[in-house]
Amino acid sequence: MTSLGDSNKHTPMMQQYFGLKSQAPDMLLFYRMGDFYELFYEDAEKGARILGLTLTKRGSSNGAPIPMAGVPVHAVDQYLAKLVALGESVAVCEQMGEPGATKGPVAREIVKIITPGTLTDEALLPSKADRCLAAYWQPSRAGKPVAAAGLAWLNLASGEFRLTECQPDLVPSTLERIAPAEIILAQEQEAPKGRDWRLTQVPIWHFERTDAEQQILNHFGVTSLSGFDLDDFDAAISAAGALLRYAIRTQAQALPHVQTLSVERAGEFLLMDPATRRNLEISETISAQGSPTLLSLLDHCGTPMGSRLLKRWLHHPLRDNAAVHQRQQAIAQIMIGEHNGQALRLREQLAIWPDLERMASRLALRSIKPRELANLRDALATLPELQSLAQLLATSAADRLQSLVDALAVDQAIVTRLQAAIAPEPATQVRDGGVIADGYDETLDSLRKLSTDQGQVLIEIEQRERQRTGITTLRVQYNRVHGFFIELTRAQADKVPPDYRRRQTLKNAERYITPELKQWEDKILSAQDRALAQEKILFEALLDELGPAVSALSQVAGAVAEIDVLAALAHHATLHAWVAPTLADQPVIDIEAGRHPVVENSIERFTPNDCSLNRQRSMLIVTGPNMGGKSTYMRQVALICLLARTGSYVPASQAVIGTIDRIFTRIGAADDLAAGQSTFMMEMTEAATILSASTSSSLVIMDEIGRGTSTYDGLALAWSIANRLLTHNRALTLFATHYFEMTRLPNDNPCAANVHLAAADAPTGVVFLHEVRAGPASRSYGIQVAQRAGVPHSVIRQATRELQRLEALGAPSAQLGLFGADTTEHDNDSQEADNLQARELFDALAQIDPDTLTPREALEALYDLKARLLK
Repeated sequence: MTSLGDSNKHTPMMQQYFGLKSQAPDMLLFYRMGDFYELFYEDAEKGARILGLTLTKRGSSNGAPIPMAGVPVHAVDQYLAKLVALGESVAVCEQMGEPGATKGPVAREIVKIITPGTLTDEALLPSKADRCLAAYWQPSRAGKPVAAAGLAWLNLASGEFRLTECQPDLVPSTLERIAPAEIILAQEQEAPKGRDWRLTQVPIWHFERTDAEQQILNHFGVTSLSGFDLDDFDAAISAAGALLRYAIRTQAQALPHVQTLSVERAGEFLLMDPATRRNLEISETISAQGSPTLLSLLDHCGTPMGSRLLKRWLHHPLRDNAAVHQRQQAIAQIMIGEHNGQALRLREQLAIWPDLERMASRLALRSIKPRELANLRDALATLPELQSLAQLLATSAADRLQSLVDALAVDQAIVTRLQAAIAPEPATQVRDGGVIADGYDETLDSLRKLSTDQGQVLIEIEQRERQRTGITTLRVQYNRVHGFFIELTRAQADKVPPDYRRRQTLKNAERYITPELKQWEDKILSAQDRALAQEKILFEALLDELGPAVSALSQVAGAVAEIDVLAALAHHATLHAWVAPTLADQPVIDIEAGRHPVVENSIERFTPNDCSLNRQRSMLIVTGPNMGGKSTYMRQVALICLLARTGSYVPASQAVIGTIDRIFTRIGAADDLAAGQSTFMMEMTEAATILSASTSSSLVIMDEIGRGTSTYDGLALAWSIANRLLTHNRALTLFATHYFEMTRLPNDNPCAANVHLAAADAPTGVVFLHEVRAGPASRSYGIQVAQRAGVPHSVIRQATRELQRLEALGAPSAQLGLFGADTTEHDNDSQEADNLQARELFDALAQIDPDTLTPREALEALYDLKARLLK
């Protein structure tokens, strides 16, 4: 940043600017000057570069011209949105006084700091996605972790504040689940692994345990954290305190809508690492698109807050069967309404609701706009109808849906006040006027009447003056430069009364003012300003009055969002014949006629398939041709498990899903080279994670492991990894491979079984049946797939000849030998013979005493051993 240097050499305004800039040195400072926000020096150059602003130099300070660029106040949101999307932070400086009210520059203050994780304005936030702020703290000694890592995150737009602790190796998975827009960490602390997070460093003392705890106590107005059940969460408390301090600083005020602090404990959610979330395409495709994904498929929500909650549910599958069952019951009740029209009326009613969740937060932060209050007024007026529609679907007083219906209650006095106070169609900003309804305040009404009725007043004055002067062409007029005036032709100037005072002389006319007209001018011109001032006072008073209702509004918003999600899931389940899965208390997956939820929606006919995994049958070796559907089959099993643990119905004719603690995927289609790591290195890294973290309650998807190296290395690794998963981890595993030697694994371990994706030869080429059948595949059909892909015929012919040659030689991957007659017995006999000969050689060698042999006898003994070995 440009140095302040000798402050006496700078103008007073630039001295003020540098003082404010020192409060936010690493951010762009939007410095309010009238109708513009100006940027100076390096900020101006950066702003001009990334926002496309015109860079100018005006005036000078300290003997040098001042680079500057500006954005108009009325369009600032679009520029802020672009900056935030680029990961930039902005300090907004407003004028706090009127120009000319004091000597020197107008008083200014930084009223808000806008960062990617602290957004609350509607114009800056995506309507269907959360933007959380997180804090990360890892206690360490000599650079090594000494305890669990602490994580806290805050959604300023909704007021949700949560924390947790996890082992260091689970930090990337936890952050991927939270998906924060910005992470706070201590200076010199190592950044968490994973994606390229937006990081903000703060002094390390912000994470000091005692100070962080006091920050939390002060915010919630309590004397102990015992009520939050945080006694054993030291690292998380440090993170939460630092986060709270940062958030309060950015908003330049307390956060009254942050009213609770929730704890997430280990075992609450089904865990998925970043690779799994990417491979399953839950809310983003592998190519980083928003569609087609599981979220885009299921999002029939009518409200933005419902869409956001659905996304949170899909990324936070539950492990507790009771909580999942409650959601299932609620969906079942709404599905009944799908057949009699009640659910349709419920969805139509939900569709008119605004984003109440974020409105409540902006109300608490006093940044809510007039039109949002009008939307709030209209929505709350329909709340009784929404409640009655939901009540018709709730069939039990003890179920989840009934509890949500009961939460749809708000003090009608709030609705009455909003209906009385807010105009039917208010202006966008309070400063534009027309926000407060007529009849709400007598003073405002009289000022408006004076301002709006000025035309009639002028007509009355004009008529009186014509009668008094006898000048029939006399006119009373107004312009913005000279205000009100009486205009006469110059020929009639000698007829004016003595109380007329000349205001302006024109070529053919004279303009005058009278004491009466001047008095009315002062009243009328000041009436609009006074009306605007009065509206601001009334609007602020209304926000004061509505402040205590924030908690109730947030509760209603949460209930509306959850009903919206349940209605969306019920609607999709009805449309696509999904079924309620049975929840088991042990690790088991038993799916009949399962379908991939996204793929079945994009093709004309989808072939359903079964899948059965349990403790006695924990691994399926999946073989079959390329393009046969192996990856789709494995992904569909994982997605059905995820949907079941979310509480949703699933695409199958029947399903039993047990307790799943984690889902792992190692799928080749998602490979990316990064930071000098080869494809094979990434493959092995992900495999190592699976082997170290999966349990007997985990679902593991392994697709073509070991293909990134030589045949022997890859086969050896694939065999060993599969065997480890079977004997040590004992995870429920789908193991797809093109190493046909792997299909012998069930001979060694009865917990493994072979299945394959069927294909058939046809005159036109290979036909993929996409049908999962028992047993190993007989062929790979790789050459046929290459032919369908358009590989030149000469290459196909040569590949066919080479395949025949390799099979004739009995190469390691020869398919005919593997899937012809069973050679297991012959191999066992051969192995026993080899062992007997080795023992005979060992005995002969043991009987030789080198110290007693002559050179000739030693040579003969050597020849004898060599002959036996060759034999």
